[in-house]
Amino acid sequence: MLTSSVWIKQDMLIVLPIIGIAITLYIFCSQHKHLLISLLSLEGSVLSIFVLNVKLTLHSTSIFPLIFLTLAVCEAALGLTLLILIVRTHNNDFISSINVI
Repeated sequence: MLTSSVWIKQDMLIVLPIIGIAITLYIFCSQHKHLLISLLSLEGSVLSIFVLNVKLTLHSTSIFPLIFLTLAVCEAALGLTLLILIVRTHNNDFISSINVI
């Protein structure tokens, strides 16, 4: 009986990051007003992918999770830099006020 509960916990550890990815991608696709919400939802999906990757490669000696986490930190720093630059130039973080062209 104990082993079946261990399998349920193991399956939940794989399902929860997948649910997290789905929720954050839904938030990213549905919220188009503020840049900060978009950046936070992307960061949430990156962290969910990281947790899923660590769970799936738990017993191997892969260096990929460390590289992925390093790139995620660089992505977050670039996103925060862009957010600060946009707020300083446009006085808000509305995506509609940013003219890309």
